[in-house]
Amino acid sequence: MEYAEYLPVIIEQARALADAAREMEPDAKIPSCPEWDVAKLVRHTGTAHRWSRGVVQTREPLSPKSIDLAIPEDAQELPDWLEESAAGLVDTLAATDPDGACWTWTNARDVRFWSRRMAHETAVHRWDGQGAQGSPEPFAGALAVDGIDEHLENLPFIVGAERTVGAGETMHLHCTDRDGEWLLRLGAAGLEVGREHAKGDVALKGSASELFLVILGRAPATTVEVFGDPAGLDVWQPLLGF
Repeated sequence: MEYAEYLPVIIEQARALADAAREMEPDAKIPSCPEWDVAKLVRHTGTAHRWSRGVVQTREPLSPKSIDLAIPEDAQELPDWLEESAAGLVDTLAATDPDGACWTWTNARDVRFWSRRMAHETAVHRWDGQGAQGSPEPFAGALAVDGIDEHLENLPFIVGAERTVGAGETMHLHCTDRDGEWLLRLGAAGLEVGREHAKGDVALKGSASELFLVILGRAPATTVEVFGDPAGLDVWQPLLGF
């Protein structure tokens, strides 16, 4: 997906989360994030939007505490605040050179990182919010494939490079509804990811949306087909989930 394609995703997914939040009590629990309720999920997502907007504007790492987040005291106002947060972020991203240098926590040190990261951040939390209603919409196929790519690229920076070192354990991921295959290997130098058809110690096969949810730890592996040694999942599931 291209930089500009992520911008409407941020708006649309924020709106869907806001709509879900309007239909629930602020203290309704989020099944996929057991320690969170609807209000906390919405505050987290809107804060991510406002913080990342500040990072793009300054190109420097910022503490959320240094930004006026304008979080409303009345939880009933949080859905509107979330949509405003998303719109402000998108306005800033649309007006900024995607190739401009910018701080990130990965090796991708440009503004482009933030368009992609916030699209997936918002989409995943939209799914979380709708899950509290019992029927979350699946991710669009192209977005899910890109989400898998993005998650795997960020993983060593999220969990720590030392956790991605292994003895050659492998996992193969195979989308059934569109092009998308990955071979993951934990080697002495860390996580290696190849876009290829190859045999792994364990393999997962399902739709792009299903695979994305499984590797995020938001759906059990039984959601998709599992091939090879199921015990191999014991290595990967604690590492991949986020």
